[in-house]
Amino acid sequence: MQHHFDTAETSAGCPAHQNVKLYGPEFGAEPESHYAYLRAQGPSAPVDIAPGVEVELVTSYDTGLHILQNPVTFVRDARRWNALNEGRVPEDSPALPMMGYRPNALFSDGAAHARLRQAVTDSLATVDELQLVRQTQQSADYLISRFSSDARGQAELMADYAQPLPLLVFSDLFGCPPEIGDRVITGISGIFAGTPGADVTLGGALAELIALKHESPGEDLTTRLMQHSAKLSDEEVLHQLVTLLSGGTAPLAAAIGTSTALYLDEQWPAALPVEDAVLQTLWNYAPIANYAAHYPTQDVELGGRILRANNPVLISFAAANTDPRLTEHREQLSSKAHLAFGAGPHACPAKDPAFMIAVSAVESLLNRLPDIEMRVAFKDLAWVPAPWSRSLVAAPARFTPRAVKPAGAPADTATAPVAHVPSTTVPRIPHTVPRSQSKGGLFSRFLAWTRGE
Repeated sequence: MQHHFDTAETSAGCPAHQNVKLYGPEFGAEPESHYAYLRAQGPSAPVDIAPGVEVELVTSYDTGLHILQNPVTFVRDARRWNALNEGRVPEDSPALPMMGYRPNALFSDGAAHARLRQAVTDSLATVDELQLVRQTQQSADYLISRFSSDARGQAELMADYAQPLPLLVFSDLFGCPPEIGDRVITGISGIFAGTPGADVTLGGALAELIALKHESPGEDLTTRLMQHSAKLSDEEVLHQLVTLLSGGTAPLAAAIGTSTALYLDEQWPAALPVEDAVLQTLWNYAPIANYAAHYPTQDVELGGRILRANNPVLISFAAANTDPRLTEHREQLSSKAHLAFGAGPHACPAKDPAFMIAVSAVESLLNRLPDIEMRVAFKDLAWVPAPWSRSLVAAPARFTPRAVKPAGAPADTATAPVAHVPSTTVPRIPHTVPRSQSKGGLFSRFLAWTRGE
């Protein structure tokens, strides 16, 4: 059903009141109709990304690619943001944590970006692909063990599986000991759930992790970032970690959840592999839907519109990937030509590991619970009503109950059901809590499970 936008009822004296709102339940229910309306305005159009926050949103694939690949005219430094500098952005706006400046590669340009980016890409290049797959499978087995023997034979795959899985994998990759890993997971989960103080929890845990790695370096991404020849300061290391963890967990969780639901849907062709489900998710349900704020260094004419210097221009990866002018020729494109991972100098540096984790996560679930099926058709599933991501609210499934044990566990060691605590509602643990009180979090329980405890 197409939604009809009536701008005639808005005030003619205030153009911002005529903007399409890219937030709330109406947008969440029908994002495609919003994008179709915006496309009719041209390759870009003004929208409200949050209450009182106007941005220019690019819905054209070609225009989005042009901006992403043109770092001279379109820069990423959010300190240029006119409305923010002029006090016109609400202090409590949900857009600020997503768009506000941070001293990391994502919000840097030129030499500063090159230096930080190199440290990130070089560190990621040391990740062993086979070990990453094993870690994903082990994390998947643990999460499945928490609900697989439930007598009801039911699970909610977003909260029970897709959301916590990347957090477990990343906690291991970054060398978090159990207590710090628990607080990292709590902080990341809280940021995306809007939990007050979650950023303080995460920052405190990462600062403690960095201090620990100074004392005891390890074979992990945190240590490699700290020891890189770019000589990052501790503050720079912390902000790269925040970007990698936040950018690599929630979007990856969305990709795992959507790909799983898509593959298990009755309409999915049985002959197509899991990789195809992940690719279709990246094309049609881009996990990062609208993001990558750019700031023109000067007034720019684009598609008949003037983009003013230092006003934010966001890329709608979701709309660009489904641009009708693109889909007409999609068979001629590479399967990886989608913009779900961005493009240009700021493209996601971990796109290959992310794809590998998503595929391994779906395959692990199918291998452990071969008769699993969705309880709701894919077309009837609800989506989170947020502008930044395209993520399922829930993915209810059913299966035949069975026990899942850790690899190497004794044959007579059964895995008892574990009470489920959704990752997005884990109680916040302040970073000042003594270690003895914070034992037993998700990462601690995972590590204990791998030891057969």
